[in-house]
Amino acid sequence: MNNTLQPIILAAGKGTRMQSPLPKVLLPIANKPMLGHVLSALSELQTLSPIIVCGYKGEEVRSAYPEYQFVEQKEQLGTGHAVKFACPSIAKGSTTLILYGDVPLIRSETLSSVINAANQGLGLLTVNLENPKGYGRIVRNQSGKVVSIVEEKDASPEESAITEVNTGILAVNSEQLSKWVD
Repeated sequence: MNNTLQPIILAAGKGTRMQSPLPKVLLPIANKPMLGHVLSALSELQTLSPIIVCGYKGEEVRSAYPEYQFVEQKEQLGTGHAVKFACPSIAKGSTTLILYGDVPLIRSETLSSVINAANQGLGLLTVNLENPKGYGRIVRNQSGKVVSIVEEKDASPEESAITEVNTGILAVNSEQLSKWVD
């Protein structure tokens, strides 16, 4: 796998539950917008400049971080849809790291682990939750390899009992990613 790392930060959401007029990624946590914390974690890694996918009040996000490259997702139709907008701007032959602009506690060490796992094909950050309601479940085979991610609404009772869930943070070869979102 190429050593060039191309981050994509998904930052298009409204943050309706936050009950704020600000775009969710600009809400301050510890005196810095959530997106600023994510960018700080990335700054500790050797990466190309991140591609930030914005949507809701995108002009405010772009104004807060004018030094970065942005693509606009006019309609927010999900994660895959957002990534598709960024794909034309991804460096060819790179490893693409996808993460969210509203994960202010993400650490560069965690991101490095996901990136290193991509050398095996796909790096996927998962978490075990006591109450995984609302999250996509990680289905593994007998040898522990991830075979699918099943959204809660589509999960069988056995799959619903799984507590390991998808965080949405992943790393993969850019060409493979482009095939997946096409």
